Amino acid sequence: MERDLTKGRITSTMIRFAIPMIIGDLLQQLYNVVDTLIVGQFVGRDALAAVGSSYTLMTFLGLCMGSGTVFSMYYGGKNTKRLKKSISTSFIMIAVCAALLSIIVFVFIDPIMGLLKVPAEIYDMMRSYLWIIFTGICATFLYNFFASLLRALGNSVVPLIFLGISAVMNIVLDLVFVLVFKRGVAGAAEATVISQYVSGIGITVYTLIKHPDLRPDEGIYEKGLLRELADFSFLTCLQQSIMNFGILMVQGLINSFGIVVMAAFAAAVKIDSFAYMPVQDFGNAFSIFIAQNYGARENERIKTGIKAAFKMAAIFSITISAIVFIFAKPLMLIFIQPQETEVLAVGIQYLRIEGACYVGIGWLFLFYGLYRAIRRPGMSVVLTIVSLGTRVALAYSLSAIPFIGVVGIWASVPIGWFLADAIGAVYYRRIRKKSDSIFGNV
Repeated sequence: MERDLTKGRITSTMIRFAIPMIIGDLLQQLYNVVDTLIVGQFVGRDALAAVGSSYTLMTFLGLCMGSGTVFSMYYGGKNTKRLKKSISTSFIMIAVCAALLSIIVFVFIDPIMGLLKVPAEIYDMMRSYLWIIFTGICATFLYNFFASLLRALGNSVVPLIFLGISAVMNIVLDLVFVLVFKRGVAGAAEATVISQYVSGIGITVYTLIKHPDLRPDEGIYEKGLLRELADFSFLTCLQQSIMNFGILMVQGLINSFGIVVMAAFAAAVKIDSFAYMPVQDFGNAFSIFIAQNYGARENERIKTGIKAAFKMAAIFSITISAIVFIFAKPLMLIFIQPQETEVLAVGIQYLRIEGACYVGIGWLFLFYGLYRAIRRPGMSVVLTIVSLGTRVALAYSLSAIPFIGVVGIWASVPIGWFLADAIGAVYYRRIRKKSDSIFGNV
């Protein structure tokens, strides 16, 4: 199932490779979306707010899989020896990070919730949910690592299969634990963790059996290679951390507006996730395409691929924005009961302001993937700081103005996206101006 992305028609190659990744991440979204839907419909508004706010925190604690870029470059360059060493070295490095992360989140769970300004009426529910969810960090590490490796080899189908199995299991267990056993938010969390371990352990066993050729011939760790992997992994991790720390700050601001706004945001952000998740995954597929061709030094193929990717992302994003804008209310009713009119109104408002601008985040995902793939992961960090810094600053300043209020939080999001896009485009032109080759001075 491996695919060499350095050969074949560019547009169709990227699309075929991206489709399983898109479907896979849409299924992955079901982990929390199903929790949100079932809890919101059968437990109540307070439980919905607790689970929805927890999702923001779980994203912040997601593990970094930036090493996949290195795997892609070595695979594209046919450097099997370095590929095998990078896999084992990366596994050790990220496993240690996962272990430390597990310790940190359990020790600091209460200060983190304090940072989120969680209202007293949902504090216990949210803490219970998070405590159980955090036990799945090891499963998340296993799945993300081996899915990243397989995708770097051009295989985006197998990760989809394991996600499909675990997503179906999550839905079934959610219904059983919440409706039959009456476990509430704790039951929703238990269903998610069990499903995560199924996908994590399953894909690990598959990869070890299917690819014995990728096991290191001599030694499992190389000190010199650690620096290269750290450049990608830790900068990508830093990017994710900055991104989600900014989201946490905004979540805290949203929480200060009360349960109605919290519940509306919890539901609307799930719609958001589904709406722009395809273009985010296309950005990840695009990054692997660029990285493989970068390793193979296919300069013209890279430049043509960049143009094609930005056109496709624009067409898709504009189409999705139109759908979300028109069907904002029916989409909100998936998560919110009709009698919750205040929650519905706030959620619709969010979707029609932020959802109209998905092209901004679509292009930004492509810039993130591009700069990781051409050995400039630091630029992805810069774009993240610009996007999230703008969002946080404007959210707090605009929402403090009485006649703007919560609308200022929603408007700050696309402004941050488009500002980062502009900087990303200017930087790319600067690279191209220095040298017609994408490898120039990189």
